[in-house]
Amino acid sequence: MSQPRNRWIVQVVLAVAILAFVGVSVIPIIGAFNNTPPSSQNTASSRGTLTSADQKSKLEDEVRGYELVLQREPENQTALKGLLQARLQLLSQKEKSEVKPADIQVVIEPLEKLAKLNPEQSEYSVLLAQAKQQIGDREGAAQAYRSILDTKPGDLKALQGMVALLISQQRPEAAIGMLQETLSNAAQANKIQPGSVDTVAVQVLLGSVHASQKQYDQASSVYDQAIKKDPKDFRPVVAKAMLLKQQGKDADAKLLFDSAAALAPAQYKDEIKNAATASPIPNPAASPAPPLKSTPK
Repeated sequence: MSQPRNRWIVQVVLAVAILAFVGVSVIPIIGAFNNTPPSSQNTASSRGTLTSADQKSKLEDEVRGYELVLQREPENQTALKGLLQARLQLLSQKEKSEVKPADIQVVIEPLEKLAKLNPEQSEYSVLLAQAKQQIGDREGAAQAYRSILDTKPGDLKALQGMVALLISQQRPEAAIGMLQETLSNAAQANKIQPGSVDTVAVQVLLGSVHASQKQYDQASSVYDQAIKKDPKDFRPVVAKAMLLKQQGKDADAKLLFDSAAALAPAQYKDEIKNAATASPIPNPAASPAPPLKSTPK
């Protein structure tokens, strides 16, 4: 398994505590471009204000420049990517409460073109789906996810996003059915393209959906199947440990956390230890799905 994909599913398991699969939002993506924390000091200098205004003016100039290029060359990907980045950075200067659907719509426009021009890079379609869901276009979001899954049924980000969308629509059974179908077809998909469906990762997602619906026995059973499938894979072990912890079974959870830490590569051990000592999420259904941090290069 590639390191980026492994890192992503570990973050699903650890950072989102297994159970959080609703509320996919483009706001965390937007916020990732703004690395300057707001000042809390009453003595903020006018220089700082001017710098912010100058930055906004510069970004607006960049937007106009890229728009002029795209009028001549509508499929110029360098201009499309630059326009997307500049608009995201402008958006990141706004407070979350200030962001309007029209603000996100201008991000959607270049994303749609980039997704169409780069069908092999599913990140653009995932970002597009997130943005559409943010403005309330659930059908548009679903279409974007399906466009990925039609050709890449094991794409984890698309699967997770589609699951989040279905649960936000109060359709957990549809999410469970989709993941079960993915698992049923995994062997054939992996014959055609080896490694295209990470079955253990999909099982972790499936168990997480069961857990989010308080179907703890079903979740535990799915995690056990994943552990049996690959006893050396630490991800379902962490997932079951967090499920037990969520149920207040701390002693049993600790045994599994210790086992997961022993199995995990060195770069994940600290995250597992932190998960073992963290307080359980009181209302996992209210937690956001793991955000994407940037646009593809």
